Amino acid sequence: MLNACLLKIISQPVLGLALLTAFSVVFPKASFAQQVQPTAPSSQPIFRPTQPTTTPSQPIFQPSQPVQPVVPPSQPVIPSSQPVVPPSQSIPSPTSTQIDTNYTLGGGDRIRVNVFEVPEYTGEYTVPPGGAINLPLIGSVPVEGLTPEQAADDISQRYSRFLKRPLISVNLLAPRPINVTVAGEVTRPGAYALSLQGGAGDNPGVQYPTVLAALTTAQGITQAADVTRVQLRRRLGRGPEQIVNLDLRDYLQSGRLPQDVTLRDGDTIFVPTATTLNLAEARNLSAASFAADPTRPRSVAVVGQVYRPGTYLITQGGADTGGADNTAGGGTGAAVASGQPTLSRAIQLAGGIRPEANIRNIIVRRPTRTGTEQTINIDMWRLLREGDTNQDIIVQEGDTIFIPTATATTLNTAESQELAQTTLSPSTITVGVVGEVKTPGRLQLLPNSTLNQAVLAAGGFNDARASSSAVDLIRLNPNGSVTKRKVKMDFSADINDKTNPILRNNDVVVVYRSGVAKTGDSVGAIFNPIGTVFGIIRSIFTGF
Repeated sequence: MLNACLLKIISQPVLGLALLTAFSVVFPKASFAQQVQPTAPSSQPIFRPTQPTTTPSQPIFQPSQPVQPVVPPSQPVIPSSQPVVPPSQSIPSPTSTQIDTNYTLGGGDRIRVNVFEVPEYTGEYTVPPGGAINLPLIGSVPVEGLTPEQAADDISQRYSRFLKRPLISVNLLAPRPINVTVAGEVTRPGAYALSLQGGAGDNPGVQYPTVLAALTTAQGITQAADVTRVQLRRRLGRGPEQIVNLDLRDYLQSGRLPQDVTLRDGDTIFVPTATTLNLAEARNLSAASFAADPTRPRSVAVVGQVYRPGTYLITQGGADTGGADNTAGGGTGAAVASGQPTLSRAIQLAGGIRPEANIRNIIVRRPTRTGTEQTINIDMWRLLREGDTNQDIIVQEGDTIFIPTATATTLNTAESQELAQTTLSPSTITVGVVGEVKTPGRLQLLPNSTLNQAVLAAGGFNDARASSSAVDLIRLNPNGSVTKRKVKMDFSADINDKTNPILRNNDVVVVYRSGVAKTGDSVGAIFNPIGTVFGIIRSIFTGF
């Protein structure tokens, strides 16, 4: 019945043409269908050269089954030679926030290749620098950049040409040393070879080095580092480079271990430079285990309003200042500054601040690894008045500390007196008092001592000879010039620049003779030779 209907339709020219066109669209030629529908390769192909090829017994045309859609010829066809990514793995993007911790093989690894039920093909191999091992029957196989599982799949595929259902496993017996690069704001950037703790394979308790271990090996981060944006760069086998950002400040505050990622061979750690410096965070960071060693000597320059500007080598427990002590006049005493290598220690080693120093606006210029310079403003009054220890920052190699000069509006006599009692000022200053005083000479006085205090420290005026109305004050200025001015004496006056000024280091106070003393000395100079002659004559005549 069906055949008769088909013959009747085909006998009509128009209906027959339409039926043939529909049949050619739904069922294309067999060669075209095979061309656009490649067969996915099996994960474990089986070589059976003796097995005959069977002809399908089912008919091609089955109207009762749903027809599969045809792939348009314009779509590209994936070549069968391209490796297939397993469904459980994905290729990460270069900006991925998750790091791949799979171990990839490389030169120096010792591995064992197990071929199940073929012991003569099983053996141990050391991966050469080129990354290819030489296996029986199949020859050279490159394994560098592959995980042990990926290497096993590749070897299995190669053995499938000669073996029926090959079962291959690759075990890591001894991993190679981890070679990493540490760059950016660390004390000693460069390439490092990090050893692994424990073992692998027979001893699965291997412990790979971490980011913090690499930073410690590079002698710690600098004070200019931004630990919130540390980058770990890793190349995943033969794939693209993966970059992950680590926040080590979060690790310090919360102790979250995911920030301390284990390293793999070829990793690069980059510590960027901070754009701004938070004093509180910087002080806490300096105490971290991956910070620079506080006992390591560091050279800093101290300039401006200090008694001995220059360069000083500072360590945690002491200082090498070329024999300088903590007095403004210098000398050969031992340095008294000790403790952390802080800003205040550097100022102490430079002899302390001068009375005209402006400690509210101390400037620290710090070089960075990028070639730029960080500028840090410090207010030491907050340390002295409020106890803000964050202002007393840890100095770093190459720092330059500048103590500016106070202006007339910021210079306060009461504050100067208070500042003289702090550790920022020198313990003593040297002042010379000469002339008509009871004990003339060089005196060691407290900083910010006044003119009246210097005269009294010299024993006071010689009442019989001194002119107590005025004295001369000779001062050596920071620019090298010398000034001399007459100061009226008033022992009852408070601190003031006219009658009782504050003395500075190396000032000289000259006390002159009174008028009566000058007259007496003149008469004595006249009669002294005559008295000498009479004395000689008297000695002659008394001798007979």
